[in-house]
Amino acid sequence: MKKMKALRLRSIGDFGCEEVELRDLKANEILMKVEACGICGSDIPRVFELGAHVFPITIGHEFSGTIVDAAQEEDRELIGKKAGVFPLIPCNECEHCETGHYAQCMNYNYLGSRCDGGFAQYCIIPSKWHLIFSENPKVTGKELAMIEPATVAQHAVRRGGVTAGDSVLIFGAGPIGIMAARWSRIFGARHVIMVDIDPVKKQFAADRNLDIVNSMEEDIGDFLEKMTGKKSVDVVIEGTGTSAAWNQAVKYVRTFGSIALLGNPHKDTNIQLQNHSQILRKEIEIHGVWNSYYASAPMNEWEYTVKMLDQGRLEVEDLITHTSGMEGLEQLFRDIYEHRITICKAMYCADS
Repeated sequence: MKKMKALRLRSIGDFGCEEVELRDLKANEILMKVEACGICGSDIPRVFELGAHVFPITIGHEFSGTIVDAAQEEDRELIGKKAGVFPLIPCNECEHCETGHYAQCMNYNYLGSRCDGGFAQYCIIPSKWHLIFSENPKVTGKELAMIEPATVAQHAVRRGGVTAGDSVLIFGAGPIGIMAARWSRIFGARHVIMVDIDPVKKQFAADRNLDIVNSMEEDIGDFLEKMTGKKSVDVVIEGTGTSAAWNQAVKYVRTFGSIALLGNPHKDTNIQLQNHSQILRKEIEIHGVWNSYYASAPMNEWEYTVKMLDQGRLEVEDLITHTSGMEGLEQLFRDIYEHRITICKAMYCADS
Protein backbone atom coordinates (compact mmCIF):
# COMPACT_ATOMS: atom_id res chain seq x y z
CA MET A 1 0.00 0.00 0.00
CA LYS A 2 0.99 3.62 -0.58
CA LYS A 3 1.92 5.86 2.34
CA MET A 4 0.80 9.43 3.03
CA LYS A 5 0.97 12.02 5.79
CA ALA A 6 -2.13 12.92 7.78
CA LEU A 7 -3.11 14.78 10.95
CA ARG A 8 -4.37 11.98 13.19
CA LEU A 9 -6.47 12.42 16.30
CA ARG A 10 -5.64 9.44 18.52
CA SER A 11 -7.65 10.50 21.57
CA ILE A 12 -8.75 13.78 23.13
CA GLY A 13 -5.75 16.10 23.09
CA ASP A 14 -3.49 13.45 21.56
CA PHE A 15 -2.94 14.26 17.90
CA GLY A 16 -0.21 14.91 15.38
CA CYS A 17 1.17 14.33 11.92
CA GLU A 18 1.68 10.64 11.09
CA GLU A 19 2.54 8.52 8.10
CA VAL A 20 -0.40 6.24 7.38
CA GLU A 21 -1.31 3.68 4.75
CA LEU A 22 -3.52 4.70 1.86
CA ARG A 23 -5.75 1.73 1.07
CA ASP A 24 -6.94 0.69 -2.39
CA LEU A 25 -10.16 2.16 -3.78
CA LYS A 26 -13.35 0.12 -3.91
CA ALA A 27 -16.94 0.40 -5.19
CA ASN A 28 -17.60 3.98 -6.39
CA GLU A 29 -14.78 5.66 -4.48
CA ILE A 30 -12.73 8.59 -5.75
CA LEU A 31 -9.19 9.48 -4.65
CA MET A 32 -8.55 13.18 -4.10
CA LYS A 33 -5.19 14.83 -3.58
CA VAL A 34 -6.05 17.42 -0.96
CA GLU A 35 -5.06 20.97 -1.81
CA ALA A 36 -6.61 22.83 1.14
CA CYS A 37 -8.61 22.08 4.28
CA GLY A 38 -10.09 24.67 6.63
CA ILE A 39 -10.10 24.43 10.42
CA CYS A 40 -13.75 24.58 11.42
CA GLY A 41 -14.82 26.05 14.74
CA SER A 42 -16.06 22.55 15.64
CA ASP A 43 -12.61 21.01 15.02
CA ILE A 44 -11.03 22.75 18.02
CA PRO A 45 -13.33 21.27 20.70
CA ARG A 46 -13.30 17.98 18.78
CA VAL A 47 -9.53 17.77 19.23
CA PHE A 48 -9.12 19.19 22.73
CA GLU A 49 -12.38 18.59 24.60
CA LEU A 50 -15.05 16.42 23.03
CA GLY A 51 -13.26 13.86 20.87
CA ALA A 52 -14.49 12.19 17.71
CA HIS A 53 -16.85 9.26 17.16
CA VAL A 54 -13.96 6.91 16.35
CA PHE A 55 -10.22 6.82 17.10
CA PRO A 56 -7.79 7.18 15.51
CA ILE A 57 -9.21 9.44 12.82
CA THR A 58 -8.05 11.99 10.27
CA ILE A 59 -10.22 15.03 10.96
CA GLY A 60 -11.12 17.89 8.61
CA HIS A 61 -14.32 18.36 6.63
CA GLU A 62 -13.86 21.72 4.83
CA PHE A 63 -11.63 20.70 1.96
CA SER A 64 -10.89 20.65 -1.73
CA GLY A 65 -8.42 19.04 -4.06
CA THR A 66 -7.68 17.40 -7.39
CA ILE A 67 -9.02 14.02 -8.47
CA VAL A 68 -6.13 11.61 -9.07
CA ASP A 69 -7.84 8.19 -9.27
CA ALA A 70 -11.25 6.49 -9.40
CA ALA A 71 -12.44 2.96 -8.74
CA GLN A 72 -14.93 2.98 -11.63
CA GLU A 73 -13.68 3.28 -15.18
CA GLU A 74 -16.45 5.72 -16.09
CA ASP A 75 -15.30 8.07 -13.31
CA ARG A 76 -11.71 8.22 -14.53
CA GLU A 77 -12.68 11.14 -16.79
CA LEU A 78 -12.70 13.19 -13.57
CA ILE A 79 -8.96 12.72 -13.06
CA GLY A 80 -7.19 16.08 -13.10
CA LYS A 81 -10.30 18.07 -12.18
CA LYS A 82 -10.41 20.26 -9.08
CA ALA A 83 -13.40 20.02 -6.73
CA GLY A 84 -14.84 20.85 -3.34
CA VAL A 85 -16.36 18.12 -1.19
CA PHE A 86 -19.78 17.65 0.43
CA PRO A 87 -18.61 15.73 3.52
CA LEU A 88 -21.91 14.29 4.77
CA ILE A 89 -22.51 10.65 3.84
CA PRO A 90 -26.28 10.01 4.07
CA CYS A 91 -27.85 6.63 4.71
CA ASN A 92 -30.28 7.17 1.79
CA GLU A 93 -32.86 5.10 3.65
CA CYS A 94 -34.44 7.29 6.34
CA GLU A 95 -37.44 9.59 5.81
CA HIS A 96 -35.25 12.70 5.60
CA CYS A 97 -32.97 11.25 2.94
CA GLU A 98 -36.05 10.26 0.93
CA THR A 99 -37.00 13.95 0.71
CA GLY A 100 -33.45 15.17 0.04
CA HIS A 101 -32.90 16.65 3.51
CA TYR A 102 -29.54 14.97 4.00
CA ALA A 103 -28.48 17.28 6.83
CA GLN A 104 -31.27 15.72 8.92
CA CYS A 105 -30.26 12.13 8.05
CA MET A 106 -30.92 9.85 11.03
CA ASN A 107 -28.00 7.46 10.37
CA TYR A 108 -25.30 9.45 8.61
CA ASN A 109 -21.54 9.21 8.32
CA TYR A 110 -19.28 12.23 7.94
CA LEU A 111 -15.83 12.82 6.49
CA GLY A 112 -13.59 14.30 9.17
CA SER A 113 -15.61 13.45 12.28
CA ARG A 114 -16.90 9.90 11.83
CA CYS A 115 -14.47 8.68 9.18
CA ASP A 116 -11.21 9.98 7.72
CA GLY A 117 -11.31 13.48 6.31
CA GLY A 118 -9.27 16.21 4.72
CA PHE A 119 -6.26 16.99 6.91
CA ALA A 120 -4.17 14.61 4.84
CA GLN A 121 -2.26 14.48 1.59
CA TYR A 122 -5.03 12.33 0.11
CA CYS A 123 -8.66 11.59 0.97
CA ILE A 124 -10.91 8.81 -0.29
CA ILE A 125 -14.28 10.27 -1.32
CA PRO A 126 -17.26 7.81 -1.26
CA SER A 127 -18.44 8.72 -4.78
CA LYS A 128 -18.55 11.51 -7.34
CA TRP A 129 -21.93 12.55 -5.87
CA HIS A 130 -19.95 14.32 -3.13
CA LEU A 131 -17.92 16.45 -5.55
CA ILE A 132 -18.74 20.02 -6.54
CA PHE A 133 -16.79 21.28 -9.54
CA SER A 134 -15.90 24.84 -10.43
CA GLU A 135 -16.23 25.98 -14.03
CA ASN A 136 -13.78 28.85 -13.54
CA PRO A 137 -10.09 27.84 -13.67
CA LYS A 138 -9.20 31.00 -11.73
CA VAL A 139 -11.05 29.77 -8.62
CA THR A 140 -8.40 28.51 -6.21
CA GLY A 141 -8.28 25.41 -4.04
CA LYS A 142 -8.42 27.68 -0.99
CA GLU A 143 -11.67 29.17 -2.24
CA LEU A 144 -13.15 25.72 -2.91
CA ALA A 145 -12.19 24.66 0.61
CA MET A 146 -14.42 27.51 1.86
CA ILE A 147 -17.53 26.07 0.17
CA GLU A 148 -18.77 24.30 3.30
CA PRO A 149 -18.85 27.30 5.68
CA ALA A 150 -19.95 29.58 2.83
CA THR A 151 -22.91 27.33 2.11
CA VAL A 152 -23.83 27.14 5.80
CA ALA A 153 -23.92 30.95 5.77
CA GLN A 154 -26.03 30.93 2.62
CA HIS A 155 -28.45 28.44 4.20
CA ALA A 156 -28.86 30.68 7.26
CA VAL A 157 -29.68 33.65 5.05
CA ARG A 158 -32.24 31.57 3.17
CA ARG A 159 -33.77 30.26 6.39
CA GLY A 160 -34.09 33.82 7.63
CA GLY A 161 -35.97 34.70 4.46
CA VAL A 162 -33.70 37.58 3.47
CA THR A 163 -34.97 39.26 0.32
CA ALA A 164 -34.50 42.45 -1.68
CA GLY A 165 -34.84 45.63 0.35
CA ASP A 166 -34.56 43.95 3.77
CA SER A 167 -32.55 45.17 6.71
CA VAL A 168 -30.49 42.39 8.30
CA LEU A 169 -28.74 42.19 11.67
CA ILE A 170 -26.06 39.52 12.14
CA PHE A 171 -24.62 38.55 15.52
CA GLY A 172 -21.06 37.19 15.29
CA ALA A 173 -18.32 38.46 12.96
CA GLY A 174 -16.49 35.20 12.40
CA PRO A 175 -16.06 33.77 8.90
CA ILE A 176 -19.62 32.44 8.66
CA GLY A 177 -21.06 35.70 9.97
CA ILE A 178 -19.09 37.74 7.44
CA MET A 179 -20.12 35.41 4.63
CA ALA A 180 -23.76 35.65 5.79
CA ALA A 181 -23.40 39.43 5.47
CA ARG A 182 -22.05 39.00 1.94
CA TRP A 183 -24.84 36.60 1.03
CA SER A 184 -27.41 39.06 2.37
CA ARG A 185 -26.05 41.66 -0.02
CA ILE A 186 -26.13 39.18 -2.91
CA PHE A 187 -29.77 38.45 -2.02
CA GLY A 188 -30.53 42.18 -2.24
CA ALA A 189 -30.62 43.34 1.38
CA ARG A 190 -30.66 47.13 1.65
CA HIS A 191 -28.91 47.29 5.02
CA VAL A 192 -26.62 44.69 6.62
CA ILE A 193 -25.33 45.38 10.13
CA MET A 194 -23.06 43.10 12.14
CA VAL A 195 -22.56 42.87 15.91
CA ASP A 196 -19.49 41.57 17.77
CA ILE A 197 -17.86 42.34 21.12
CA ASP A 198 -14.33 41.48 19.97
CA PRO A 199 -12.52 44.67 18.82
CA VAL A 200 -10.20 42.65 16.57
CA LYS A 201 -13.14 41.01 14.79
CA LYS A 202 -14.90 44.34 14.54
CA GLN A 203 -11.90 45.93 12.86
CA PHE A 204 -11.46 42.93 10.55
CA ALA A 205 -15.07 43.24 9.36
CA ALA A 206 -14.86 47.02 9.07
CA ASP A 207 -11.74 46.67 6.91
CA ARG A 208 -13.93 44.64 4.54
CA ASN A 209 -16.45 47.46 4.19
CA LEU A 210 -19.03 45.93 6.53
CA ASP A 211 -21.11 47.99 8.94
CA ILE A 212 -20.46 46.64 12.43
CA VAL A 213 -21.11 47.69 16.02
CA ASN A 214 -19.47 46.57 19.24
CA SER A 215 -22.47 46.14 21.56
CA MET A 216 -20.22 46.61 24.61
CA GLU A 217 -19.32 50.10 23.43
CA GLU A 218 -22.45 51.34 21.64
CA ASP A 219 -26.18 50.69 21.86
CA ILE A 220 -27.34 48.44 19.03
CA GLY A 221 -30.64 50.27 18.64
CA ASP A 222 -28.91 53.65 18.32
CA PHE A 223 -26.51 52.23 15.72
CA LEU A 224 -29.40 50.71 13.76
CA GLU A 225 -31.25 54.01 13.77
CA LYS A 226 -28.13 55.81 12.57
CA MET A 227 -27.65 53.32 9.71
CA THR A 228 -31.24 52.53 8.71
CA GLY A 229 -33.51 55.14 10.28
CA LYS A 230 -35.16 52.49 12.48
CA LYS A 231 -34.33 50.67 15.70
CA SER A 232 -35.46 47.29 14.35
CA VAL A 233 -34.69 45.05 11.38
CA ASP A 234 -36.54 42.62 9.14
CA VAL A 235 -34.25 39.65 9.72
CA VAL A 236 -31.79 38.68 12.45
CA ILE A 237 -29.19 35.94 12.01
CA GLU A 238 -27.94 34.86 15.42
CA GLY A 239 -24.55 33.22 15.01
CA THR A 240 -23.07 33.12 18.52
CA GLY A 241 -25.35 30.87 20.57
CA THR A 242 -25.08 33.21 23.57
CA SER A 243 -27.84 34.42 25.86
CA ALA A 244 -27.00 38.05 25.19
CA ALA A 245 -27.29 37.73 21.42
CA TRP A 246 -30.41 35.54 21.61
CA ASN A 247 -32.20 38.13 23.75
CA GLN A 248 -30.97 41.04 21.64
CA ALA A 249 -32.16 39.26 18.50
CA VAL A 250 -35.69 39.22 19.90
CA LYS A 251 -35.41 42.84 20.99
CA TYR A 252 -34.25 44.24 17.66
CA VAL A 253 -36.27 42.22 15.16
CA ARG A 254 -39.40 43.99 13.98
CA THR A 255 -42.95 42.79 14.60
CA PHE A 256 -43.63 39.88 12.19
CA GLY A 257 -39.91 39.69 11.44
CA SER A 258 -37.79 36.54 11.42
CA ILE A 259 -34.82 35.17 13.36
CA ALA A 260 -32.49 32.46 12.02
CA LEU A 261 -30.75 30.59 14.85
CA LEU A 262 -27.36 29.62 13.45
CA GLY A 263 -25.02 29.53 16.46
CA ASN A 264 -24.82 26.38 18.58
CA PRO A 265 -26.15 27.26 22.05
CA HIS A 266 -23.87 27.48 25.05
CA LYS A 267 -24.74 25.20 27.97
CA ASP A 268 -26.27 28.12 29.88
CA THR A 269 -28.00 29.94 27.01
CA ASN A 270 -31.44 31.17 28.03
CA ILE A 271 -34.18 33.57 26.97
CA GLN A 272 -35.46 36.22 29.35
CA LEU A 273 -39.14 36.09 30.27
CA GLN A 274 -39.88 39.50 28.76
CA ASN A 275 -38.28 38.47 25.47
CA HIS A 276 -40.10 35.14 25.45
CA SER A 277 -43.29 37.20 25.70
CA GLN A 278 -42.09 39.43 22.86
CA ILE A 279 -41.69 36.40 20.58
CA LEU A 280 -45.41 35.79 21.08
CA ARG A 281 -46.58 39.41 20.97
CA LYS A 282 -44.52 40.29 17.89
CA GLU A 283 -45.35 36.94 16.24
CA ILE A 284 -41.71 36.49 15.36
CA GLU A 285 -40.82 33.66 12.99
CA ILE A 286 -38.04 31.52 14.49
CA HIS A 287 -36.03 29.32 12.13
CA GLY A 288 -33.51 26.70 13.13
CA VAL A 289 -30.44 26.36 10.91
CA TRP A 290 -28.63 23.05 10.54
CA ASN A 291 -25.86 22.73 7.99
CA SER A 292 -27.19 23.21 4.45
CA TYR A 293 -29.22 21.75 1.58
CA TYR A 294 -27.57 19.51 -1.03
CA ALA A 295 -30.41 18.00 -3.08
CA SER A 296 -30.89 19.17 -6.66
CA ALA A 297 -34.51 20.27 -6.14
CA PRO A 298 -35.51 22.95 -5.59
CA MET A 299 -31.83 24.03 -5.67
CA ASN A 300 -28.49 22.65 -4.50
CA GLU A 301 -27.07 25.36 -2.25
CA TRP A 302 -23.52 24.02 -2.63
CA GLU A 303 -23.66 24.33 -6.41
CA TYR A 304 -25.01 27.87 -6.03
CA THR A 305 -22.09 28.78 -3.78
CA VAL A 306 -19.63 27.62 -6.44
CA LYS A 307 -21.60 29.46 -9.10
CA MET A 308 -21.22 32.69 -7.13
CA LEU A 309 -17.49 31.99 -6.68
CA ASP A 310 -17.14 31.31 -10.40
CA GLN A 311 -18.86 34.60 -11.23
CA GLY A 312 -16.78 36.54 -8.72
CA ARG A 313 -19.87 37.67 -6.80
CA LEU A 314 -18.89 35.94 -3.54
CA GLU A 315 -15.48 36.70 -2.06
CA VAL A 316 -14.04 34.27 0.49
CA GLU A 317 -10.27 34.06 0.15
CA ASP A 318 -9.69 37.35 1.99
CA LEU A 319 -11.08 35.67 5.13
CA ILE A 320 -8.18 33.19 5.28
CA THR A 321 -5.78 34.73 7.79
CA HIS A 322 -3.54 31.77 8.70
CA THR A 323 -2.20 28.83 6.68
CA SER A 324 0.08 25.89 7.43
CA GLY A 325 1.58 22.86 5.79
CA MET A 326 1.11 19.41 7.30
CA GLU A 327 4.12 19.61 9.61
CA GLY A 328 2.97 22.86 11.25
CA LEU A 329 -0.71 21.96 11.51
CA GLU A 330 -0.60 20.59 15.06
CA GLN A 331 0.99 23.80 16.32
CA LEU A 332 -1.59 25.90 14.49
CA PHE A 333 -4.37 23.99 16.27
CA ARG A 334 -2.69 24.52 19.64
CA ASP A 335 -2.13 28.24 19.00
CA ILE A 336 -5.83 28.66 18.19
CA TYR A 337 -6.99 26.68 21.22
CA GLU A 338 -4.67 28.50 23.62
CA HIS A 339 -5.62 31.91 22.15
CA ARG A 340 -2.07 32.75 21.15
CA ILE A 341 -3.37 33.94 17.77
CA THR A 342 -6.60 35.51 16.55
CA ILE A 343 -7.88 34.03 13.32
CA CYS A 344 -10.74 34.49 10.94
CA LYS A 345 -10.23 31.29 8.95
CA ALA A 346 -7.15 29.09 9.40
CA MET A 347 -6.36 26.49 6.76
CA TYR A 348 -4.08 23.61 5.86
CA CYS A 349 -2.58 24.22 2.43
CA ALA A 350 -0.55 21.56 0.68
CA ASP A 351 1.72 24.19 -0.84
CA SER A 352 2.49 25.94 2.46
